[in-house]
Amino acid sequence: MNEPLPPPAPEELLRPVAHLRLKAAALLLLTLALIVGSVLYLLYARGAFEPTQPLVLTTDDSEGVSVGMDMTFSGFPIGRVRRIELAGDGNVRILVDVAQRDAHWLRESSVFTLVRGLVGGTAIKAYSGVLTDPPLAAGAERPVLRGDATAEIPQLMATARQLLDNLQQLTAQESALGATLAQVRQLSERMNAPGGALGVLMGNEADARKVLQTLERTNQLLARIDAMAARADRQVFGAAGAPGLVPELRAAVVQMNGLLQDARQSLLRVDAVLAEAQAVGANAREATTDLGALRAQVEASLRKVDGLVNEINRKWPFARETELQLP
Repeated sequence: MNEPLPPPAPEELLRPVAHLRLKAAALLLLTLALIVGSVLYLLYARGAFEPTQPLVLTTDDSEGVSVGMDMTFSGFPIGRVRRIELAGDGNVRILVDVAQRDAHWLRESSVFTLVRGLVGGTAIKAYSGVLTDPPLAAGAERPVLRGDATAEIPQLMATARQLLDNLQQLTAQESALGATLAQVRQLSERMNAPGGALGVLMGNEADARKVLQTLERTNQLLARIDAMAARADRQVFGAAGAPGLVPELRAAVVQMNGLLQDARQSLLRVDAVLAEAQAVGANAREATTDLGALRAQVEASLRKVDGLVNEINRKWPFARETELQLP
């Protein structure tokens, strides 16, 4: 077993540390070096040693803007506010240092906005719609478009107050809406009364009663018309056990069709007779032509005989006249 060491003597405890001042100075120097290194690293991390180019933003109100706040592009910080100053024309000049490695995102057509939200602080944002435009020159001066959501709160409150006043006027007892509701109540009571909607439509009970009487008479007239239509159906189509007009007409049409069929057959026979008569007429026409020629010959012979008789009478006249009768 190891035996415990004896305690040191009091003289050894009171012995001074060698090079105490040198060690203390070295510790202080090391601490100071660590502090300076940390500061330098923080400055480097914050971009204090990074090359930048200036940008001047002008606005009429810089409320909420502070030195050191970032200017963002698509949510990423690309610049930092270095100074805020008041120009001679009363506008505010915001000097922004833009890192050269991010300066290519800013173009001649870029738009800068100063936005104040209901929740959160003020933000400076850059927007570049056309990245093919020429890059923004160093030291360029651009206006800032302000968008303050809190500035619309008084207008919204005034509009809400006006809306509430109008609503109160509408719901008042003597308002137009109240009078309209009273009239609607009276109308519903009249519709529930005897006469109902017809009385409301006509305006008085007398006219409504006349309309009802007219409807009753119209119903009676329609009933009579139905009875007349049923009687006409019985007369035209016939009832059970009694023939009507339509069956009789159908039978007459059937008889007429039979008569027309007989007449058609008779006409066919007449056509045949006419055809035979036409043939006989053609033969008679030819015979008449021959008879005409024969008659011409006979007349010529008779003329010759008549001429001969005349010649004989001229040469040997007789006491009596001989008369020739032509057929």
